[in-house]
Amino acid sequence: MLSVIIPTLNAEDELPRAMFPLVGAVVRGRVKEVIVSDGGSTDGTLDVVEAAGAHLVAGERGRGPQLASGAREAKGDWLLFLHADTVLETGWDEEVSKFLEQVEAGRFRSSEIAAAFRFTLDDFSGWARFLETMVALRCAILRLPYGDQGLLINRRLYEKLGGYRDMPLMEDVDLVRRIGRRRLVMLRSRAVTSPDRYIRDGFAARMLRNFTCLTLYYLRVPPRLIARIYQ
Repeated sequence: MLSVIIPTLNAEDELPRAMFPLVGAVVRGRVKEVIVSDGGSTDGTLDVVEAAGAHLVAGERGRGPQLASGAREAKGDWLLFLHADTVLETGWDEEVSKFLEQVEAGRFRSSEIAAAFRFTLDDFSGWARFLETMVALRCAILRLPYGDQGLLINRRLYEKLGGYRDMPLMEDVDLVRRIGRRRLVMLRSRAVTSPDRYIRDGFAARMLRNFTCLTLYYLRVPPRLIARIYQ
């Protein structure tokens, strides 16, 4: 049983694209439920959720608390956390199904394991390809995927680790670090993410800002202070 959890805040434009690849997986029985955890949207996000037949969870604003709230409502043995502006490529559910079969067959040290998808930007520029290469290196060397790559995690492991914490930023890095590189598998399927932030701020400036935020986090600067830089 796989539960997909999507945090939203005024995501009426992005959410339909994110949910479309999930439809086939629901029909094929690979996804048990889709939960949208909303932080107080004032646009048409809730109408999209209702039209899609997804389960709505309304709560306080903040990606960390929203992800945690959605997880508490989930019934699946496996949880897939997905950003509203991230679209999984066709065939993602087949790879996930094979991965779960391998876990059940004991191909890994433990069933308490997690996985993330391959980062791709929905942009044709050379900057986008450069960023994808840098992210691939980060994941290969550090096993440190971000939330826009999705996170598939065994429920027992998620609960044992304490789940997502109430943080204004870096909630994804915080959980991945607690998972540990030995319990994290990188999948081949792509998670195609919106390039809007990079186009708006400029690729070089946004990449530098992200790197600065990560460095400050490792230097134990409080996330509430890092959030001021990230905006």
